[in-house]
Amino acid sequence: MSEVALSLVGVSRVHGSGDTAVRALDGVSLDLHLGELVAVMGPSGSGKSTLLTVAGALDRPTAGSVLVHGTDTGSLSARDLARLRRRRIGVVFQDLNLVPSLTAAENVALPLELDGDRARHARRQALDALDQLGLRALADRFPDQLSGGQQQRVAICRALVGRRRIVLADEPTGALDTETGDEVLAVLRRRCDEGAAGLLVTHEARHAAWADRVVFLRDGRVVDSTGASTGPESLLATVPGRG
Repeated sequence: MSEVALSLVGVSRVHGSGDTAVRALDGVSLDLHLGELVAVMGPSGSGKSTLLTVAGALDRPTAGSVLVHGTDTGSLSARDLARLRRRRIGVVFQDLNLVPSLTAAENVALPLELDGDRARHARRQALDALDQLGLRALADRFPDQLSGGQQQRVAICRALVGRRRIVLADEPTGALDTETGDEVLAVLRRRCDEGAAGLLVTHEARHAAWADRVVFLRDGRVVDSTGASTGPESLLATVPGRG
């Protein structure tokens, strides 16, 4: 078994307090290995997005531990936590969060520059990342000059540029047509095959079928886990409460 890149151990997340408290996650444990793509499925309100934000150190758990390459994020100061995110974790948001005033290359280079890399070195790494996804010729275009699929691939480049080998994707194909969405998932699958670790939040069984493993959430708890090799139709039948 390959190295564990990300580990959640008994993670709970409670929003609010008292009578208005909402337990978004309830004792979730999950390991994500390098070279592996794991899909997270579940109904609305099951805790999928909360799981992703906690796993990405964008939010702290109320209880339990999140370890990134063996480092317990709960032991880090806010400054060190921000540094760990910049260097170790990339997040692909559903709405992409590309900076409209920056070119594709500048968007990809941005986290490197924020981490102190010189602009020339950051651009070289950004161009290499774009080249790997067939976007080198579009490096100097702005987001509104790119198609939805091209923008999504730029977002994936930004998530995996530099030393980061963990990519967390929140419904990354939600705004794309079927063909373009499949292209984006193929890119994510290839990057994991090349050694990255991917966590994909999705509500579509055919998207989850790209994953090595599928984890099902309900009411903030892991209720099942299965391989996705049997294909989308069979996978859909295994979703708790479906079929």
